[in-house]
Amino acid sequence: MAGTEPATSPSGTSTVRVTNSEVGGAREILTPEALTFLAELHRRFASRRAELLTERHERRRRLADGELPDLLPGTKRIRDDRTWRVAPPGPGLVDRRVEITGPTDRKTAINALSSGAKVWLADLEDANTPHFANVVDGQVNLHDAVRRTISLTTPEGQRYTLGEETATIVVRPRGWHLVEKHLTVDGEPMVGALVDFGLYLFHNAAELVARGSGPYFSLPKLENHHEARLWHDVFAFAEEALGVTHGTIRATVLIETIMAAFEMEEILYELREYSAGLSAGRWDYVFSVIKKFRDSGPAFVLPDRADVTMDAPFMRAYTELLVRTCHRRGAHAIGGMSALIPSEDPVRDAEAEERVRAEKRREADAGFDGSSVAHPAMVGHVREVFDGVLGACPNQVWRAREDVHVTARQLLDVASTPGGVTEAGVRTNVAVALRYLEAWLGGRGAVAILGLMEDAATAEISRSQLWQWIRSTTRLDDGRTVTGALVRAILEEETARLLAEAGDDVERRARIAEATELLAEVVLGEEFPTFLTVPAYACRVR
Repeated sequence: MAGTEPATSPSGTSTVRVTNSEVGGAREILTPEALTFLAELHRRFASRRAELLTERHERRRRLADGELPDLLPGTKRIRDDRTWRVAPPGPGLVDRRVEITGPTDRKTAINALSSGAKVWLADLEDANTPHFANVVDGQVNLHDAVRRTISLTTPEGQRYTLGEETATIVVRPRGWHLVEKHLTVDGEPMVGALVDFGLYLFHNAAELVARGSGPYFSLPKLENHHEARLWHDVFAFAEEALGVTHGTIRATVLIETIMAAFEMEEILYELREYSAGLSAGRWDYVFSVIKKFRDSGPAFVLPDRADVTMDAPFMRAYTELLVRTCHRRGAHAIGGMSALIPSEDPVRDAEAEERVRAEKRREADAGFDGSSVAHPAMVGHVREVFDGVLGACPNQVWRAREDVHVTARQLLDVASTPGGVTEAGVRTNVAVALRYLEAWLGGRGAVAILGLMEDAATAEISRSQLWQWIRSTTRLDDGRTVTGALVRAILEEETARLLAEAGDDVERRARIAEATELLAEVVLGEEFPTFLTVPAYACRVR
């Protein structure tokens, strides 16, 4: 397959083009039949996706004009109807007490599948830099993981293979906002979400069903039930096109935007034939609050990122409402991911373990049916916490949480978040965003930084807080104001520190310079990119 060779559709019209087909695995994954299926998905659903993205921008404009979100009056009948339920969980999704989230590189995949977690959330989105080599390689690794043929021998001779018991695979495709510029249909880039979903389903649906599992997905970044309805229609068409029994697909929606928190029941309703529940986000959810209300005044200015815990009133309100909503409809409620990772310091490890246990104890006591971690070393801690609450039961969907009553005002109560803005918080945001961007540009989407496994959500919240603090003339705890000059000075210091670490590594030094330029552009510029990864991908990703 040449670099720009088109795939031929059944009608004989050459309209699917691969602009970088020399990456490893392309011949196995980007077959003419698979590309034809992707083209059909794109032609049927890309225009609706574009309309929904336009609606997002229109809604954001109304928020900037002072409108506040609320429960939708037009869907009250759905919320009031107590009779409907989502489909039962698919095979392997009944017990989800501990899940592990991570990218789809070969080593991480093997370690996650053999970690003892019930579910591996294979992240093709925030934990993945969408270099085309990563996109295709992830599909190769998923193909082999489904068939249990995945293994790895490193250049140093270390061998990685699957254990006897492996986690159920749940794939997270890219969000609706991203495109795949290396695949075009009729001259336009394909929708990234449809590429990730379509390739995985095309190559693995039949094999998964034959092995007693199924094609399962985690849907990120949804903002309303219309976007969920689009996914429903994609699933229904794809099942029919590939001869998969209707209702085989299952999807968990990640509630990681503040707008989706107001439509959780409607989202479950639209996907009820396919729903595997809802899961809670953290950093992306906080990022969405800043993004949507970035110019709505001091009531929407948050303190240092470290102070924004799941115990903050607006976060607790949304997570408790999530549990109540899911269990009312017979759906699983999955807690947020713990990003803590082990270190070589036993004292720090003990502190990290206790923090993970405390966080997951709170979730289990609140009624969540399971939760997620970013590192295999944390799986056992979470399993023990949920074992203590669930015992022999696979979940606690039966806990209706009728005691929970959350209002729109509580979901928006950002102002009650305890904490303040400090120079240390500003510096942490600069340092973490810079380090993550440098790694992201180099092809790594999940990066260990300051004791946490960080992904794209980290860079998003870090840069958005900096942008908002500057434009809100936010005061630090010492009385100084956050200004562009202060942030630029700190950026220069953190860049110098990173360059010192890079030494004579020419390629890394070039990435650091590029990351510095990009971070300065999105933090100090007047424009606020809706997603940092969009301009970065358009201009800087191979």
